[in-house]
Amino acid sequence: MTLPQIIEDCKENKPEAQAMIYELFAPKLMAICFKYSKNKQEAEDNLHDGFLIIFKKIDQFKHKGSFEGWMKRIVINCTLQKYRKKNVLQLTQEEAQEEIFVEVEESALNIDDLLYMIQQLPNRYRLVFNLYVLDGYTHKQIGNMLNISDGTSKSNLSRAKLILKNKLENKELKNQNTF
Repeated sequence: MTLPQIIEDCKENKPEAQAMIYELFAPKLMAICFKYSKNKQEAEDNLHDGFLIIFKKIDQFKHKGSFEGWMKRIVINCTLQKYRKKNVLQLTQEEAQEEIFVEVEESALNIDDLLYMIQQLPNRYRLVFNLYVLDGYTHKQIGNMLNISDGTSKSNLSRAKLILKNKLENKELKNQNTF
């Protein structure tokens, strides 16, 4: 069965088709949820909620553009909506700080450590960091998505980078002191 046929069957609320969509795309969408969530449980909840919306709104998909991209936008928006409701993104206008660059020896850090550090960022910083650095959104787009100003987005990104820089430097110091 082709993907367009599976999608059409989902539009008719066929459970077998919904299960196929879930099996095909849950791992990729879970990775997105994990990026925007504080922990695994929250990521799983966001994935579940995202799929509920996907199946509810699947009639709106018109086979123009990528189905996976359409689902990713739904999952990201679903996750961000939860943060908007919690008001964790409300922040007063701050001045953007200077650009922060970090040099790290490749052997000093693995991807799991970096992902863990990103997940430990406060919500507003983690969301902006992921949207800007990992997903390539502009500050204007982030501002619209999170209902914050462009300047606040820039400031949150700068603070996220500063926190990560400090964590990376502390990790390097610990690694040097172990010899």
